Amino acid sequence: MAGIKIKRNDKVEVIAGKDKGKQGRVLRVIAEKNRVLVEGVMMVKKHVKPNPQRNIKGGIAEQEATIHISNVMLLDGDGKKTRIGSRFEGDTKVRFSKTSGSTIAEKKK
Repeated sequence: MAGIKIKRNDKVEVIAGKDKGKQGRVLRVIAEKNRVLVEGVMMVKKHVKPNPQRNIKGGIAEQEATIHISNVMLLDGDGKKTRIGSRFEGDTKVRFSKTSGSTIAEKKK
């Protein structure tokens, strides 16, 4: 099984399914199930019970559902869809865009 090359906070575009063409930021990666949670993509309605202790109103809430990792593609710095490779620059391993060859900037916390 190949390692997952998409990481949290990456900007991706959906390439298959009902939300094809939508872009968003990766909120969460679930590696065991090969799924990602993308901001504003795959919105589902969830019925929520009211809970006065937590100050939650009841009703129908919309939230994101996970999407399979094969249905999303990373966007490079230019906003173009790209595959991802990895290479060593000095002692550090970095991800790079296969289309442009430029490194994908890792966001520091």
